[in-house]
Amino acid sequence: MTSSKSAIYWFRNDLRLTDNPAFALACAGVDCLLPIYTHDEQQDASSYEFARVGIYRKSFLQESLQDLRAQLQQYGSDLFEISGDLTKIFLRLKAELGIERVYCESIVAPEELRQLQVLRGLGIEVIDLWQSSMLDARSLPFAPEKMPDVFTQFRQQVEKQPHQFTKPAATVKSLPPLPKQESLAHSPINHLSPNASVAFIGGETHAQAHLRQYFERRLVDSYKQTRNQLIGIDYSSKFSPWLSQGCISARTIARVIADYEATHGSNEGTYWLWFELLWRDYFRFLHFKYGRKLYVSSGLGNQKSHPLNQEKFERWVTGNTGEPFVDAGMRELRQSGFLSNRMRQIVASYWIYDMQGDWRAGAAWFESQLIDYDVYSNQGNWLYIAGKGTDPRGGRPFNVKKQAKDHDPDGVYQRMWLD
Repeated sequence: MTSSKSAIYWFRNDLRLTDNPAFALACAGVDCLLPIYTHDEQQDASSYEFARVGIYRKSFLQESLQDLRAQLQQYGSDLFEISGDLTKIFLRLKAELGIERVYCESIVAPEELRQLQVLRGLGIEVIDLWQSSMLDARSLPFAPEKMPDVFTQFRQQVEKQPHQFTKPAATVKSLPPLPKQESLAHSPINHLSPNASVAFIGGETHAQAHLRQYFERRLVDSYKQTRNQLIGIDYSSKFSPWLSQGCISARTIARVIADYEATHGSNEGTYWLWFELLWRDYFRFLHFKYGRKLYVSSGLGNQKSHPLNQEKFERWVTGNTGEPFVDAGMRELRQSGFLSNRMRQIVASYWIYDMQGDWRAGAAWFESQLIDYDVYSNQGNWLYIAGKGTDPRGGRPFNVKKQAKDHDPDGVYQRMWLD
């Protein structure tokens, strides 16, 4: 089989078959297709004294990969996990299989962009497709590079558009056969099963099941009223773990919202769920405009972050700051791999403003611990809180005592994690 008729599909943060345009494009364009997932040892390296990918993220990822592999096998295909240096991985595949074309989704964060530069530098043709947002970048009322900085202005212009989300792509009906690959073998990372306080199981199958039950139980109706609660599974949508790995697409969720509104009518809950998906898009599109600027100490401003104090940082990450509400949140994160959006803002604010901490270290800890880590949203939210992004207020310091009184007046949450 010639290389022009066979290709690799490189799964990245799109571990699904439903609404995956890049994968559909690959299936339509070749005679043989090798689906792979890479565990890049260079991306696993951290500049901090902790693992870049913690046990909860690893466990959720592995479940997602196992589910994807099972789906591919139902089509007569398979998923191959390959660990090592990215350059060596693709040089090996090129040499052993003669494949010189790779299809994948487009990710416009700095490290992910460098990965594609590496592949192209090896003489490999890379066909990458943007597909992780609710709105197609080409459908925006402005070029992403010239989008409004302030979210409210961004939202108002989007809301004037006739279409509030991009229609999901059709699921492939058949897959090309695998090329001959006798030398390749599955090499999944060790499966871990930590005892998480909130039960999330990775994979598209579980993502779709969660989506169905959420709308069947009409939990969306109360989304706006309950989204800032701290305890339980139903207080917010909990789509973020599956969105982070691409086990489900934002467009699929948006379509379900629209179908639900057509049947039951729109309400505050359905609007605010769409509104949060739009925030997710906003942080993505900011990368088209600012790119690497979003990753430097000063962010989009002129003032660098506070220097990192390792002793203070250790107290923060272990939940030993002496501020009970913050310590409860940090212990939940460390012991479960999850934290409510409200608590994320509170503990981030405390680290930046009360402890005079380096926002980048806080962002790196979230990257390590959160099962729903998303490079765009994590970076965007930390910059927003730190006042180094596009927030017109110039930062979001929180009054922790007031937040505890408002959101944990009886101390139930604090007792849950501190006792």
